Amino acid sequence: MFKGNMSKMLKQAQDMQKKMEGVQSELSDIIVDSESGGGMAKVKINGQLEVLELYIDEECFKEDKEVVEDLIISAVNKGIIKAQAAAKEKMSSVTGGMLSGLNLPGL
Repeated sequence: MFKGNMSKMLKQAQDMQKKMEGVQSELSDIIVDSESGGGMAKVKINGQLEVLELYIDEECFKEDKEVVEDLIISAVNKGIIKAQAAAKEKMSSVTGGMLSGLNLPGL
């Protein structure tokens, strides 16, 4: 009896792993927008945490270099947080929330 339960659990784990691999490949399709400075710096980031686009308004260049750098860093960091949340939600839909307590990099 234990042997049957173990093989059933192993099969379920393998099925979930396949689903998670599928979702991993879909993460590049998740795209989030973020901005800072009232839209002076904008960024698009995908679910794999890759920066796809960066926009800096011309008005931004009238500011000090440090201000521009801070705006860019802020927009990117906000985008990363949004992309991580979207990726986690997508992954949770596959795992049924079983991984919610785990902090897995890239998920």
